[in-house]
Amino acid sequence: MWFDPKCPWAWIASRWLLEVEKVRDVQVRFHVMSLAMLNDGREGLEERYAKWLRDAWGPVRVAIAAEQKYGGEVLRGLYTALGTRIHHDRAPIGRDLYLAALTEAGLPAELADAADGTDHDEALRASQHAGLDLVGEDLGTPAIHVPGPDGEPIAFFGPVVSPIPRGEAAGRLWDGVLLVAGTDGFFELKRARTRRPIPD
Repeated sequence: MWFDPKCPWAWIASRWLLEVEKVRDVQVRFHVMSLAMLNDGREGLEERYAKWLRDAWGPVRVAIAAEQKYGGEVLRGLYTALGTRIHHDRAPIGRDLYLAALTEAGLPAELADAADGTDHDEALRASQHAGLDLVGEDLGTPAIHVPGPDGEPIAFFGPVVSPIPRGEAAGRLWDGVLLVAGTDGFFELKRARTRRPIPD
């Protein structure tokens, strides 16, 4: 799964996938992408969304710096630590949040310095392309790749769901998502959102 730590829909999808791990033979691996990078320089963004993106660079830069230095396996714990503070605690995004999340994830505090620099932006761009090239650049996060029956990846955006499905309900959604995403020529199934993200 490719995630942006600030995206509430990605957070819900990530917690759903962790539920799926409990009831299906699935192992989730996390990868970083950036909605701020995806929309950088894009014209016609709603002002509300453009404002929302302003502090979205820091968390992804911290996450990609951690991955670059310590490997992708650290992202599960770091994403959980960042996401809990962002989506549950409503903590302001900034250095204090990064330091607390890094401490919880057992990572060094100096990784927080990456939030304000561009040293890891090429690695971030590469990770983003790996996640979205098979899905479509006009989409974002959550982006999920699974191996298909023939070994080729099945890649899709979503699911966008709220609240988080738990237990066997999570497994049934997984089964359905795989069924439709793995259907040749299937592109979209959508309806209007009737509720806001529920991160619990």
